[in-house]
Amino acid sequence: MIDGLFDIHLRLDKIDKNGDPLVRLNQILDWEIFRPELQSIRDKDRKSPAGAKGYDPVMMFKILVLQSLYNLSDDQIEFQILDRISFIRFLGLTIGGKVPDATTVWRFREALSEAGLVKNLFKKFDAFLRDNGFAARKGQIVDASIVECPRQRNTREENREIKRGEAAKIEGWSDNKRAQKDTEARWTKKNGRNHFGYKNHIQIDAKHKMIRAFAVTDASVHDSRQFEKLLDENNTSREVWADSAYRSEERLGELERRGFREHLQRKGCRNKKLTQREMSGNRTRSKVRSRVEHVFGVQAMRAGNLLLRAIGRVRARCVIGLRNLTYNLDRYAMLKTVRA
Repeated sequence: MIDGLFDIHLRLDKIDKNGDPLVRLNQILDWEIFRPELQSIRDKDRKSPAGAKGYDPVMMFKILVLQSLYNLSDDQIEFQILDRISFIRFLGLTIGGKVPDATTVWRFREALSEAGLVKNLFKKFDAFLRDNGFAARKGQIVDASIVECPRQRNTREENREIKRGEAAKIEGWSDNKRAQKDTEARWTKKNGRNHFGYKNHIQIDAKHKMIRAFAVTDASVHDSRQFEKLLDENNTSREVWADSAYRSEERLGELERRGFREHLQRKGCRNKKLTQREMSGNRTRSKVRSRVEHVFGVQAMRAGNLLLRAIGRVRARCVIGLRNLTYNLDRYAMLKTVRA
């Protein structure tokens, strides 16, 4: 049992000596830049000025950042805030203060999802990066990763209804059944393994390894389908890197038309193997292209492989978008610390 304020400060000092990354985030980031967008959903929810104002929206947003950093469910984040002094300090709460429960966290994220605000918050922070010396530089790299959903135990007929988009039949399911079935996620196969869920398509700049654009689709959408949409016209370089999945005559022509210089990996086939020169070129390109793997690697290292707990594409966009934004927040804090 903690005896008093002095004991709490002793514990916090020990946490700081062990390197609490949340302290760095609070010291370097100006969370108030997000307030106008976040306040808009709070004002929309309040139908009357009477009654309690509820929790501060910036603090609620920081809870979602914690969820993304550590891949926590709503129930888990409620428990961790109650239990961990470092979380309490990060959120600006007190030991005896009131903590948002799991339902409150869920409702706030639902409001973000329905308003489609995550993309706005992402763009807001990207503008902040440009204004503070972290503009997109030295070209861009495009890649995608699969975000798994809990696997569905559907009958063959149910799968056919979902694939055909037979909304009337799906609407006929019971409320409990529809609440547990993600009818917008899809199956795909990668490296001989089946995956069910969505895809996180990202574009990073080669200099800072910041995510500059992202798109969320179901897992069955081919990586290349989002390629042109993700390209950044404002990068200081016209170089573009991507793996062989993005390479096609049509795509090469589009890159040339828009003035980009392609560095797309080449892929051999049974009847036409790569030459030594082409393999050497692949190795050279991969030294830059592999930087995008650092992004997915850091996300997995910090929070583990994301298992999407949300149902539907709208919620998936919110959760995956928050994870991408959180990566940028953490990356910016780290780079600012290094510069200092």
